[in-house]
Amino acid sequence: MFPYPAAVGPLPMSYTVPVDQIPGLLIPAFRDTVIMVGVVMAIVLVIGVPLGALVHNVAPGGLIENSVVHQPLSWVISIGRSLPFLVLMTSIIPFTRLLTGTNIGIPAAVVPMSIAGIAFFARIVENSLRALPAEVDTVARASGGSTTQIIWGAQIPEALPNIVGGLTINTIAMIEYSTIAGTIGAGGLGYVAVTYGYERFDHGVMIGTIITLVVTVTAIQLAGDALVRHLTPGQTVLRKEFA
Repeated sequence: MFPYPAAVGPLPMSYTVPVDQIPGLLIPAFRDTVIMVGVVMAIVLVIGVPLGALVHNVAPGGLIENSVVHQPLSWVISIGRSLPFLVLMTSIIPFTRLLTGTNIGIPAAVVPMSIAGIAFFARIVENSLRALPAEVDTVARASGGSTTQIIWGAQIPEALPNIVGGLTINTIAMIEYSTIAGTIGAGGLGYVAVTYGYERFDHGVMIGTIITLVVTVTAIQLAGDALVRHLTPGQTVLRKEFA
């Protein structure tokens, strides 16, 4: 499953990866990490944004205030956020196996990472919408917008810079979670760090993994910050998109 030297066969614990072979070890691991995090973030976006908007708008004072829906939904999200990822990952192994047919590899890591990421991002979206001026909803209602139009035509666009900033943080958190998922054989940089760096005391692999993670996280943070700056000047008090 993993295109790393470990897949070739058992290696002695004293085995140290030659320096010139470290890039060949890290590149496929980095690719697996990108696939893992990319799939998870796609799921997080598709589910997290509507979920966060729903939680915000069924809360007291929301567009469709409904305490019966809001309280249990908010409670479930809070549980998903509060559980340490390692605890969440191990506790839902039967559920993961039911969905994917396995408890190792990238598919097995995507399930707990998605659950944790959705809960995290839904709360970010909710808080971003909550920070909007009350005038956004008021003027949108006066403009004749429906609930759906107000949410997607006014609330989300106005909160977009904050949502993108939260998305950046969430993506970095998923990279961290992907390294933890390496402990269940999910592949990626975490698997390499544990199998070659930690267990074999291979400092060259550990340093290479750390540098790769730091560079990756820094690049994501810089890109996210640049996108937020790009979106902020275009932020308006109200998007006139109500037909």
